Amino acid sequence: MNIMVVRNDKLGDFITALPTLYVLKHYNPSNRIIALVAPLNRRLAESCDFIDEVIVDTGDDILELAFKIKQAQIDASVTLFSNTRVAIAQWIARIPVRIAPATKIAQIFYNRRITQRRSRVEMAEFEYNLELAKALFSDISLDFPTPLLHFEGSEEAYSDFCAEFAITKPVVAFHPGFGGSSDANWTLSEYVELVRIAEAEANVDVVMTFGPDEEKLYDEAKEALCESRVVLYRSVGSVADFAKLLSCFKLFISTSTGTYHLASAVGCETFTFFADTRFASALRWKSIGENQHHFMIPLNPQGRLEMFEKVKRELKNRLSSLS
Repeated sequence: MNIMVVRNDKLGDFITALPTLYVLKHYNPSNRIIALVAPLNRRLAESCDFIDEVIVDTGDDILELAFKIKQAQIDASVTLFSNTRVAIAQWIARIPVRIAPATKIAQIFYNRRITQRRSRVEMAEFEYNLELAKALFSDISLDFPTPLLHFEGSEEAYSDFCAEFAITKPVVAFHPGFGGSSDANWTLSEYVELVRIAEAEANVDVVMTFGPDEEKLYDEAKEALCESRVVLYRSVGSVADFAKLLSCFKLFISTSTGTYHLASAVGCETFTFFADTRFASALRWKSIGENQHHFMIPLNPQGRLEMFEKVKRELKNRLSSLS
């Protein structure tokens, strides 16, 4: 059976789809799993051994997208997050079985509509995604291994990285940016304070990472940390390239954004900051890996200050235990 799974939005959202892709492939290895993804996630999707084909949604008009889908000869689709454009394209492509959550006007173009009520936050996003697989195979196992993502060449990439930046100890990484995809975060000055705590530990090397579109933030951090031993690293390769490094880092500290989901998916321990609201919380957006430490940032100034002090205490405790 040719099965298309649709999650053509941001990095973190796509990572919440990976367990669904995995269980559909492992339900029957002869299933051909096709992922419809955004351009950003193409290389990551192509690196997954449980994805057989990748269709990239470049924002074409509906007919062009429908043509791409039609060429893949899809027997069934599972659309984890839908919009009207994607729904109509699948309908035009005449996919026999079209599964999606029963939300928004787009649902009229699907022939298996599943009521989920995600706004109630009764489970995490990746768990809602997994539940949709049951609409295709009622007896499917929803279990998946952790870490789920593995990349050939990770050790070599990390070795090159360490040689370039004279890194000799386990890496603790901070990622202060979030690309507008998070509802709460610390300021750069607060991240610098956390970095200073990590620098005080002689048993780790400290890295601060930046995405390719975060030049301004990089420059501000460089000025704030001009006398620091922290390594400032701008990721210029693909998401898969960055994932290779993350898989070798000891601890990754960031807000709830795509890089957090990526770090968790490759097995890196995480300290992650969420907004203190139900919809933006860790209950909804926890990632698919293990060893996650979640911190909810309150909206009120006093609560925010108290939470920051808690983060500092727990970070000190965790750093002192790293070898």
